Amino acid sequence: MPIRHGLLALLQRGPMYGYQLRAQFETATGSTWPLNIGQVYTTLARLERDGLVEPDPSTDGDGRSTYRITEKGRAALDAWFATPLARQSRPRDELAIKLAMALTTPGVDVHAVIQAQRTSTLRTLRELTRMKMQADVTADAAWLLVNESMIFQAEAEARWLDHCEAQLGARPSPGAPAPSHPKTENPTEVAR
Repeated sequence: MPIRHGLLALLQRGPMYGYQLRAQFETATGSTWPLNIGQVYTTLARLERDGLVEPDPSTDGDGRSTYRITEKGRAALDAWFATPLARQSRPRDELAIKLAMALTTPGVDVHAVIQAQRTSTLRTLRELTRMKMQADVTADAAWLLVNESMIFQAEAEARWLDHCEAQLGARPSPGAPAPSHPKTENPTEVAR
């Protein structure tokens, strides 16, 4: 629920209307996660339904409705900041699924899939690094955290792709006899 909590964090700064929230969210994340204004208003409606935000009685000069965070919303935000993210609750890794499927699908050149992804990942890594070097450390501090997270993820992905290729290089080609492994001892016999 990062959008939900992201909007609560923004409303912690003070009352805002939907377009302000969208602009502030995109600024804070360096537009790496662009929001549709419909998402913002749908999320605000759910937050209001759950008692986490409420309409602010004041409106701006254009008559737009603003929202403010409630005490219940502050408690939910505090809990979100205090709770570590569990690895299993994160989204599925599409690349891992893609490579697993490529490996088991006849006619797919897995090495070509890995190479195409590595090229794309390294290109992204160079672009992210370039953007980091051009950022203002003070003015862009929040965005730099997001950028550096993406840099670390790209570096890890490149290392993982190297590992996948090395693992595949060690595998026998299809149709080759499986390597013989020494017979392992039966653990129940060893215990006797």
